[in-house]
Amino acid sequence: MEKDLQETIRNEDFLHKVVPVEEAITWIEDGMILGVSGFTLFGEPKLFLQKLAERGEQEDFKIDLYTGASMSESADGTMVENDLIRYRLPYQGNPILRKQINLGSVSYIDQHLSQTSETLRQGVIGPIDYAVIEATAITEDGLIIPSGSVGNSPIFIEHAENVIVEVNLNLPKEYEGLHDIYIPNAQGKRSPIPITDASDRIGDIGIRVDPDKVKGIIISNKNDSPSPLFEPNETTQIIANNLLTFLEEEVKSGRLTEELAPIQSGVGSVANAVLNGMKHSQFRNVVVASEVIQDGIFDLIEAGVVKFAYATAFSLSDKRVASLKSDLAKHCNKIMLRPQEISNHPEVIRRLGIIAFNTAIEADIYGNVNSTHINGTHMMNGIGGSGDFTRNSRISIFVTPSTAKDGRISTIVPFVSHVDHTNHDVDVIVTENGYVDMRGLAPREIAEQLIENCMHPQYREQAWSYFEEAKKKSGGNTPHILQKAHAWHLHFQKNGTMLLNK
Repeated sequence: MEKDLQETIRNEDFLHKVVPVEEAITWIEDGMILGVSGFTLFGEPKLFLQKLAERGEQEDFKIDLYTGASMSESADGTMVENDLIRYRLPYQGNPILRKQINLGSVSYIDQHLSQTSETLRQGVIGPIDYAVIEATAITEDGLIIPSGSVGNSPIFIEHAENVIVEVNLNLPKEYEGLHDIYIPNAQGKRSPIPITDASDRIGDIGIRVDPDKVKGIIISNKNDSPSPLFEPNETTQIIANNLLTFLEEEVKSGRLTEELAPIQSGVGSVANAVLNGMKHSQFRNVVVASEVIQDGIFDLIEAGVVKFAYATAFSLSDKRVASLKSDLAKHCNKIMLRPQEISNHPEVIRRLGIIAFNTAIEADIYGNVNSTHINGTHMMNGIGGSGDFTRNSRISIFVTPSTAKDGRISTIVPFVSHVDHTNHDVDVIVTENGYVDMRGLAPREIAEQLIENCMHPQYREQAWSYFEEAKKKSGGNTPHILQKAHAWHLHFQKNGTMLLNK
């Protein structure tokens, strides 16, 4: 054990800071703000959060929890069950936490994932009492080597009063050298982010930290948590095929080449179906510039379709978690993990000309998109990075099945119940019925095409009725009848279906 520690913690200033996890969790007091590593289910301080949650069973205290994005069941789920969390930001995906957010028991700040770092720098949120960061090693010159995500870890360390490092001896040593840690200066004092090619290395392989800040190091040996593998079904496969058809048409028109442009994809069955479909497409030498690297990205690298991929975290199934050590060894020159404020930075997204595709809960006939709220009030997960990429991408694409709840809900509606992405930022909407490229179209033209090409046939007649009445009675550039704009949602709440004749 001592030899393993010396090979992993290679700086003498840190070796003597090793403490039992039982001691480290006692440092956390009621009302403190914790900034912890982790994005999706990768890279969180697994042992520390588990033991802190167990302490919450016995003691009455609350913390504010800042992360990179969603966390595992043992973090968000157990901590919420034990009533530990008062505030949570910037993203979540846990059903237990979601329920408490919607009950008002947990205060939730839903942020663009690129902006948490900026609000910390500005002093709007924080200060952070403890940054708790999972690492696979500490180098000779004191760099903390993160594990399967970078997320907000660098900015948390920079702005924390104290740092706890959870060194995980069970994770692949091949993580070292995979990261590119670059932290911009404060706004008004920063230079351009020097990324002109996705593979440019602009920072360090680890996170710099003042040794005096590090209050303790704990040792763990827990495996990475696998993410659910969202298998495509018939509907999502058709949606993916429609999206790929759109990209093929862009190549035919000369607006894209077979290398496309760097792509960003959200997580889910449609994203996996698109990535799977690319294996058999005409596209080659594709670059991925995204938030997460999923199973499908490794598959495309091995198929010779993707030549390089960067993100801020992995989101992998059981199968890929099991093979991660060998995958990292084989593909280390084709993969990079960056802080989320860089992977999601508007400057970088726009410079590289990224093609973004994300998932909508609903869209309206003019192209506004709701990606966060059910019936306008109940939070699902959060906006995540979809806003970062949508507003700044070369082409912004949203995908959704045309119906939900066995056809009782139309996902194309007269007016969305909550707006996350205005029609100014959305370029293409894709359902299993087809797609609409809204670029260069006026609002009334968009409405006509979305009703005809994306909406489910059983809802088209009542959509046309609404649209024609709105043009006649209200007029305007985007005709609406205010008294009826949300009639479909209200009908569903009362009758369990958006079909107005039922």
